[in-house]
Amino acid sequence: MDTWEDAEAYERYMGRWSRRIAREFVRCLRPPSGARWLDVGCGTGALSEAIVQIAAPSYLVGVDPSPGLLEHARKSLHAPMVTFELASAEDLPFEDGTFDVAVSGLVINLLAAPLQGVREMARVVSKGGLVGLYVWDYAEGMQFLRYFWDAARTVDPSAQELDEAVRFPVCDPVALQELLRGAHLQELLVDSLEIETTFSSFDDYWQPFLGGQGPAPGYVRSLEAGIREELRLRLLNTLPIAADGSIPLRARAWCARGLVQAS
Repeated sequence: MDTWEDAEAYERYMGRWSRRIAREFVRCLRPPSGARWLDVGCGTGALSEAIVQIAAPSYLVGVDPSPGLLEHARKSLHAPMVTFELASAEDLPFEDGTFDVAVSGLVINLLAAPLQGVREMARVVSKGGLVGLYVWDYAEGMQFLRYFWDAARTVDPSAQELDEAVRFPVCDPVALQELLRGAHLQELLVDSLEIETTFSSFDDYWQPFLGGQGPAPGYVRSLEAGIREELRLRLLNTLPIAADGSIPLRARAWCARGLVQAS
């Protein structure tokens, strides 16, 4: 099972990139200042931080089912208009129309019922309000994970079924549009966002996979030592390592947005 409790390990693995893509997402939304925001699956607070810095919310509530990640968010983001609560995306503890904007970053694919999650986001947003989300393009655009799973399948064919591109078919522009349409959102828009994910060295790339947080690190933790070393060597030989030892890669996310029916 995927684990999401060790905030420091998560930050080393994905947090540095999730913070960068969160800023791109908020800029892409172009929301009005002073809006009431909900961040669903806020994790360690990457998207919440970007909302505060860029969107000037009147208030912001972040919800997540992981106490460990929420504790990190509370410690890292100190702003009077921000609160964090323990809650599930599929059963939000808010009245209808409580917020102007509901967003979710890198989370919807992890839900057991993604459509229910989006419907809950739409329910708690006021009429004419905005619902937006984004997910990594695991199939093609998330290069550091694409190298990882390609190498994993070479040394361990059973890794095929664990590949996030296989596990999360919703991480596709057509599937995302259908998801928002299923929640009865209008004026749908799906677009891509890209960031650089340059690793300073092979250790900078490999060590975060040993932290056990998320699908790929969880898989690495489950391996016998010999297979884990095979995987490490395979990656060392296949990654595009530059002359200075750095590994220049890129990551693409799909973002989707829609409006709650005004009447």
